[in-house]
Amino acid sequence: MKKNTDKKVALFCGALSLPLLTRDALRKRGWDVFVIGLKNFYDSKLNPDLVIRLGAGGTAARECKKRGISKLVFVGALGHVNLGDIRPDFWSLSVLLSVLKHQKGYDSMAVAFNKALEKRGYEIVAAQDLAPELTFEKPGIQTKIKPARADLRDIERAISVSHTIGTEDIGASVVVDKQVIAVEAAEGTARMLERVVEMRKGKKRNGGVFAKMTKPGQDLRIDIPAIGVDTVRAVAAAKLHGIIVNAKTCFVIDKKAVIDAANKAKIFIKAI
Repeated sequence: MKKNTDKKVALFCGALSLPLLTRDALRKRGWDVFVIGLKNFYDSKLNPDLVIRLGAGGTAARECKKRGISKLVFVGALGHVNLGDIRPDFWSLSVLLSVLKHQKGYDSMAVAFNKALEKRGYEIVAAQDLAPELTFEKPGIQTKIKPARADLRDIERAISVSHTIGTEDIGASVVVDKQVIAVEAAEGTARMLERVVEMRKGKKRNGGVFAKMTKPGQDLRIDIPAIGVDTVRAVAAAKLHGIIVNAKTCFVIDKKAVIDAANKAKIFIKAI
């Protein structure tokens, strides 16, 4: 009997543990996963089927074609990659030129990248669509800790500001304590929270919320937000009361550990 190629997928893996969780979740759901590790990024515990450097897309394309794979999933951190550091092969160069021609910002670059791959016969699939358990699947409070009445205004403000900065493609994270006290810029979420810790050092003041949300119109098949235990610890160090994320479209790295850490730190997590 011919194997159902619709259950084949290539998983392109960047840094940290999300690729391992995604691989295991997909296999548990019956997917035949061909794991491709991105050199200098992927976790050695991943034990990938193929390792390629950034810019060696032609190698991956040939291997996928040989195995009858047309579905691609991208997970794992790369940071803001400097395009000047990529040495593209001919196949990747054609994709890169298409991306540079059509992108107007960081998010539009992801959209242009996906469209370039689709034109070459590939279907880019969101990991969270294939394995929704990697996210908070339902909206609402995810922790035993609940927001106090004083937190509700901060939650509403953080959601509003997140939408505003997301529309302008500025960043994905914001901290609100009655007023906006930090917005994520190019330094990333961790550095932004470090700024809040420094700002509050030596002060008794605590309160406010951290929001990490998808941007309006964001292509959710690649580079969506993620939180983990480290996020909870950083939020606790910043003396904030809670975390706001999107249901279904924010990866949660080890969901049980994240919820347990938040409860222990007396931090609420709300998915909207």
